[in-house]
Amino acid sequence: MPLWKRIFDIVGVLVLLGPLLPVMAVTAFVILLRDGRPVFFLSERMKTAEQGFTLIKFRTMRPGVADGAASGGDKRSCITRTGAFLRRTRLDELPQLWNILKGDMSFVGPRPPLRRYVVDYPGLYRRVLRARPSVTGLATLIYHRHEERLLRGCTTAAETDALYRRACIPRKARLDLIYLEHQSLALDLWIIFRTLIRRKRRH
Repeated sequence: MPLWKRIFDIVGVLVLLGPLLPVMAVTAFVILLRDGRPVFFLSERMKTAEQGFTLIKFRTMRPGVADGAASGGDKRSCITRTGAFLRRTRLDELPQLWNILKGDMSFVGPRPPLRRYVVDYPGLYRRVLRARPSVTGLATLIYHRHEERLLRGCTTAAETDALYRRACIPRKARLDLIYLEHQSLALDLWIIFRTLIRRKRRH
């Protein structure tokens, strides 16, 4: 990771923690009150092609739902009412500030993949994960909505996984590699700005 990127991440987290800590506290309380424990969802993701880390998010699904593959329509019934709101507003991702502060993630780059996909496509992810996995990125900005629509129609985990492998992994990887080739502070700021604008328009 370039030094400027790490400095940007640390400064960004420190600036955001002040206003967002009360939001996170309220969100945690609401989840605890409405859905019970656990408040957080912990899942292994890959930091590099060989090294994993524990991703932390607010829990949006019923406890015990497996996290071994991509999420599609087969998991729709597992999402809690609180979780649906958190996913729609992306509030479930706020705890990832801790992952950024630790250095496991960055604000901008590829989304952190599950180990199973990195194991199955090692050459591809060895290139993609030269950039630190992130909260948002070029692939998220351009392809995320299409991916959601594509996987929404899947009714089984096997169908979701097969479609994700065939249609999503290669397309997102191409966008991630384009980002990697052109990454700069200006591009990161543009992606963050466009991500925020898109989310405001959705709500």
